Amino acid sequence: MKIIVPMAGRGSRLRPHTLVTPKPLVPVGGKPIVHRLVEDIAAVCADKIDEIAFVIGDFGAEVEKELIAVAEKLGAKGSIHYQLEPLGTGHAVLCAKEKLEGPVVVAFADTLFKADFKINPNDDGILWVKQIEDPSAFGVIKMNENREIIDFVEKPQEFVSDLAMIGIYYFKDGAKLRTELEYLIDNNIMNSNEYQLPDALRRLTNAGYKFKPGEVSEWLDCGNKAVTVQTNQRVLEYDFEKNLPMVAPTAEIIDSVIIPPCFIGEGVVIENSVVGPHVSLGKNTRVVNSVISNSNIQQHSELIQVVLKDSMIGSHAAFVGTAKDLSLGDYSTIVE
Repeated sequence: MKIIVPMAGRGSRLRPHTLVTPKPLVPVGGKPIVHRLVEDIAAVCADKIDEIAFVIGDFGAEVEKELIAVAEKLGAKGSIHYQLEPLGTGHAVLCAKEKLEGPVVVAFADTLFKADFKINPNDDGILWVKQIEDPSAFGVIKMNENREIIDFVEKPQEFVSDLAMIGIYYFKDGAKLRTELEYLIDNNIMNSNEYQLPDALRRLTNAGYKFKPGEVSEWLDCGNKAVTVQTNQRVLEYDFEKNLPMVAPTAEIIDSVIIPPCFIGEGVVIENSVVGPHVSLGKNTRVVNSVISNSNIQQHSELIQVVLKDSMIGSHAAFVGTAKDLSLGDYSTIVE
């Protein structure tokens, strides 16, 4: 089994946190989004993940090294592919076309999910979907009486279905997807000036390829600061329920109270503070004389005499003062 992860976009809705770090590498619960995504996929795959192909922009050698490490931590080979022009989701997948052979999962790296099903290797394909109240802002699926997907509708203004596609797909035969994506590009079939993956899915369906829905119990978005903080809260709760280690042994907690669930990274120092619930502190961050709850703090940052709630702080940031709701990017300093 291979996984292709298109992630060339910089994540403009999550700025300033994505000005330095690509969105899929922003940690939630102390772990990069893309790392959690491939873990979630591995949990629903009956087969071992052999390779993870990352489709990126010009992110630099350090980012590429980190992505390869993400794959290796899951016992898979990592490979890097490039999408240097924003030509759509179909084009992004085809940038890793040599990996479109055999069973393949395509997963766009801006969402996390929880599901209670296993991929049936006999199915032609599976689309991960979530039932939502207002489907008008999403792409949705249409099904027949056999619960086979027969069409894909983008942002329907009239009710078609309440099952929204979350951007994760399984293909029993990746080569068939490659053929349809190449057809789109060879014939310049575009939608909004981009080559779109749903157009290739529709061609597969019309040719007899049978997709089934894989319904997820929870869909965790990481599109902007507010929803990323909420996602951080949920993954901390999941990790806590699984009794995973969440406080690094090298962390120093001095005259402070930690209210779980919290992630406390390596080398973190907490003095005279109350931290939690639902707080992530990245490695080597220092918190002094502060009260922090429901916030996602990245690495090597310093928070002194602050009151933070529902906030997100980048890496190498310093904040001295008082705040209630903050979105502070990497390498920033605030003194009040």
